[in-house]
Amino acid sequence: MKNNLAVSVIIPVYNGELYIARCLRSILKQTLHHDQYEIIVVNDHSTDKTSFVLNLFKEEIKIINLSQNLGLPSALNEGIRNAQGKYIVRLDSDDFVNKDYLFILSLFLEMNHEFDAVCCDYYLIDDKEDVIRRCNSEKDPIGCGIMFRIEQLIEIGLYDESFLINEEVDLKERFSKKYGITRIPLPLYRYRLHEKNMTKDLEKKAEFDLKINKKHSEAYKNGKNY
Repeated sequence: MKNNLAVSVIIPVYNGELYIARCLRSILKQTLHHDQYEIIVVNDHSTDKTSFVLNLFKEEIKIINLSQNLGLPSALNEGIRNAQGKYIVRLDSDDFVNKDYLFILSLFLEMNHEFDAVCCDYYLIDDKEDVIRRCNSEKDPIGCGIMFRIEQLIEIGLYDESFLINEEVDLKERFSKKYGITRIPLPLYRYRLHEKNMTKDLEKKAEFDLKINKKHSEAYKNGKNY
């Protein structure tokens, strides 16, 4: 790991041709100096024009092209395993962030060693980028936009690749049992609501909700410490 590289931004993408350029433009225009962070985009075997769009940014980002579609948690883990920063943050390919996002979150972790991860509030936006509402990330948590210390993230075992849905819930459950996560009440993240992420397979989501409850209720019952 390079000590002078503060943050690794992991962006998983699958068929994200409509939004990925907006996402990348926002993370490339950060007030954190460009030498202090890297952008790793994991292309999960997209079949649309995602690869073409990513190649437009190839001088400024690291692209990992998966040879088959592995799913979101596997793509995230592949990005983390290739990361060189002290801190890891996930940015979803249809979202974007405020220009001070990386600076504020990384500075907080630098100055507050008692915490091992930090999240911020976010604006829920529509497909036209109009704000629907401001959200408290503790009351309405999302899977992206949390900055972790990489050593602790590796120690808990990264994302559980068997969770094709709710992978972020499982990760946060395991992380928070051992390490401290806190919140900065600034809306630095923009979470886009559109047809694809509103119409997830409800039957599959119910299945993974049950899996989460079973896994973590048994852990509590057996006194496991992740």
